[in-house]
Amino acid sequence: MAMQFDTPSTDKTELETGGAFTPRFDEHGLVTAVVTDARDGELLMVAHMNAEALALTIETGIAHYWSRSRRALWKKGETSGNLQTVVELRTDCDQDAVWLKVSVAGHDATCHTGRRSCFYRTVSRNGDEARLTVADDRIQFDPNDVYGKA
Repeated sequence: MAMQFDTPSTDKTELETGGAFTPRFDEHGLVTAVVTDARDGELLMVAHMNAEALALTIETGIAHYWSRSRRALWKKGETSGNLQTVVELRTDCDQDAVWLKVSVAGHDATCHTGRRSCFYRTVSRNGDEARLTVADDRIQFDPNDVYGKA
């Protein structure tokens, strides 16, 4: 039987200091998940979890997410081999976001572009325009080989 989460307390003190993990899912049934590398703290990705993904993550120790675009449960790294093993899971003060510290298997890459992190570009101003510059162009794996995309 899958893990169930209780309804969050309406008592702010209980929510912020109590021992019960009662995630506050938004109107779409999701919490934001911030994911960093357990070794060096590198920000790898930001995703979303529904109750099933969060329960599976806690139960298995492998990160699961909810894909908003595909509207499907997603075991991160299942196709690429870059599974994320959860080293530590935290929640914020009002329990509407979680922070996963993970160890990444396989190519040690999290992004579907083949990079270690999904945050590989910087934003800067060029006159009246915001521009993107690639800050990390190291490709850990070829996405075409892994995902079969042309």
